[in-house]
Amino acid sequence: MSFEQSRVYTTSVLPGDATDSSQLSEVEEQLRKFILSFYINNLYIYREQLRESVLTRRYLLEVNMGHVLLYNEDLGQRIVEEPAEILPLFEAAAKDVAKRIAFTSEDEQQETIIPSIQVVLSSDANPLSIRDLTARHISKLVRIPGIVISASSLSSKATVVQLMCRNCRHLLRHDVSGGFSGLQLPRKCQGAPISGADRNDCPPDPYVVVHDKSQFIDQQVLKLQESPEMVPVGEMPRHVLLTVDRNLCNRAVPGSRCTVLGIYSIYQNKVKAGGAVAIRNPYIRVVGISVTGGEEERNNARFTEEEEEEFLEMSRTPDLYEKFAASIAPSIYGHSDVKKSIACLLVGGSRRLLPDATRLRGDINVLLLGDPGTAKSQLLKFVEKVAPIAIYTSGKGSSAAGLTASVQRDAATSEFYLEGGAMVLADGGVVCIDEFDKMRDEDRVAIHEAMEQQTISIAKAGITTVLNSRTSVLAAANPIFGRYDDMKTPGENIDFQTTILSRFDMIYIIRDEHNEDYDQSVAKHVMNTHIHGSRAVVEVEGEIPLEKMKRYVRYCRAKCAPRLSPEAAERLVSHFVEIRKSVHDREIHTNERSSVPITVRQLEAMVRVAESIAKLHLAPLATEEHVDEAIRLFYASTMNAIGQDSNSRKVSEDVHKIEAELKRRLPVGYSTSYNTLLREFVQGHHQFSKFALDTTLHVLERRDIIQFRHQRQNVFRSAP
Repeated sequence: MSFEQSRVYTTSVLPGDATDSSQLSEVEEQLRKFILSFYINNLYIYREQLRESVLTRRYLLEVNMGHVLLYNEDLGQRIVEEPAEILPLFEAAAKDVAKRIAFTSEDEQQETIIPSIQVVLSSDANPLSIRDLTARHISKLVRIPGIVISASSLSSKATVVQLMCRNCRHLLRHDVSGGFSGLQLPRKCQGAPISGADRNDCPPDPYVVVHDKSQFIDQQVLKLQESPEMVPVGEMPRHVLLTVDRNLCNRAVPGSRCTVLGIYSIYQNKVKAGGAVAIRNPYIRVVGISVTGGEEERNNARFTEEEEEEFLEMSRTPDLYEKFAASIAPSIYGHSDVKKSIACLLVGGSRRLLPDATRLRGDINVLLLGDPGTAKSQLLKFVEKVAPIAIYTSGKGSSAAGLTASVQRDAATSEFYLEGGAMVLADGGVVCIDEFDKMRDEDRVAIHEAMEQQTISIAKAGITTVLNSRTSVLAAANPIFGRYDDMKTPGENIDFQTTILSRFDMIYIIRDEHNEDYDQSVAKHVMNTHIHGSRAVVEVEGEIPLEKMKRYVRYCRAKCAPRLSPEAAERLVSHFVEIRKSVHDREIHTNERSSVPITVRQLEAMVRVAESIAKLHLAPLATEEHVDEAIRLFYASTMNAIGQDSNSRKVSEDVHKIEAELKRRLPVGYSTSYNTLLREFVQGHHQFSKFALDTTLHVLERRDIIQFRHQRQNVFRSAP
């Protein structure tokens, strides 16, 4: 045991590596030379850019890091390693050069006051995931992709503060460092003693801020979240705070996909009682931001010349439409029409802005309603992989706020701010909603506006705004009874209101029918997939691999916006009138309104589908051939669903008639053969369908009115 106190003994051996001011001025001189002398193809890029920015009073210089590294690798590396020290020198050098360029004489340079010029950096370096940011990246330049999920309102941040002593009126200008760090005021007055006294009698903490004489810049706080496709399964998406200032403010809104270049910094939050004093919270001070998501990505997508040639050659393939549909979820057997509709949904129609500022959507919405085990969820999962931007969500786990937008309160400032939901984050892509029927009605109502007007209006907690949600919706749902009941109409099977059904361009009722040939084919396909694994899928996949399909979809959406030809429009008009007339006649005949509505929205749906088929072939005009295929798909989907209405109603009427006749002919305790019933009801003068007879016997058996005996060849009536 030692009685000595635990001390650390130190002695001065070598001087520290203090930053020499001459080194900093040398770096500033190098940066000045870079702005003045860097050129590509005999064009002095930054000199011209700086002249233009001063003349237009924008005071901004956008610098590519690749150019700095090309000019002087050590200088570029130093910017990456010490951005907080070098960037103020860069801005000072830019301001000095701007004075030289804009004003030739020295008198003009001295008289004219140019505000500080913001240097915005851009880079093509490999991006870093938010979850890969560690302590070794602190104070370094990092490049991070993600989605902006919330944006604060603009606030004013002081850069130079004018201080005044409340006792002796001494004025002091104080520079404020960037970031979240607070302002440390001097504890003592820095002024000279009053009237020759040997000391200053000003009290401690004498300085107050004179706001009118201080200088401020705009600042905004954003929250950046990982892209959904970068989040590992089972993990929560990570997010990081961003601070942007001056010209970078208001560049990104909630839902924007962007790549951020910034300085990974730390700040001290308010220390709570019992909290760790030495812990600091990370944030990124943004020095460059490029918005790459949603509509911007669709318009500014980049493709190599080889890719464009390949895609143009691919578009000239005669059976491209069939191949593309066959390449969608190749591991799933059949459903050819559903796959063709999904191909149309991925590509989308053409959006229009009318002269009266009315917007007509180009995105296609599809509803898959069917029995369990018909691979609806697998189709949704495949679309999530193929679509350039996609979000998958389940109906039971989705609330109205989670789908549209929510209002949150900032813990630090107690201000309200918006956080975008799934429909906002998928702007320019596809939202896949599984278990659509399990959603609560009040949550489902929230997406009505997003599906048709493609906007989300928010009026909560004093925030009134409109967010973009230009997205397609692919929804999958089960009938109300779990399985589709043939005894009931589609209106009784589908537990959706007319308002939501009319917003879907195509509605598919997928039945799990018992057909021996079909069952044989499906079973063989499933077994083949299980035995041979991925090889079997490759054989089915045909021409287009998944990654190529994804790039082709992006190319179609970016480069092509077809219109209807006059002949095609004429054909659509005549078909729409014919469809409305047939549905009207059917309603009069059955004396009931159709559960699936046919409105002008369905006419627009056929226009969108025809345009999407033309867009898939990169055709500038949608011809009559494209319109015919769109009408065929419409008949196979929505009109087929309406047709189920009359079929099920006829079967229901036949079942009631057969039941009454059977009870009259077969007293309790008596039996008859199945073949006799088949001969009397189906082949006799009644001419009922065999399906109606089998359905009636099945219903009576479930009610315990009849029993089957002798391997279902004999029917015995057991109860009244």
